[in-house]
Amino acid sequence: MFFDTAQGHMVASIVYALIGVAIFAVAFLVMDKISPFSLKKELAEDDNIAVGIVMASIIIGLSIIIAAAIG
Repeated sequence: MFFDTAQGHMVASIVYALIGVAIFAVAFLVMDKISPFSLKKELAEDDNIAVGIVMASIIIGLSIIIAAAIG
């Protein structure tokens, strides 16, 4: 089988990484839609540390879920 080789493992890692990035992008868009303010404005222009901490916690939580699903 292809996925039992070193190249197969590399392809699987790239695919999982792309899926993870897509999930993070969707999570950011969902958070941007459900929050009463603009996340981009709060993070980039206003330097709101609290919003950054909330987004970081969401990313860490999704990372744990994705790692458990893959492993």
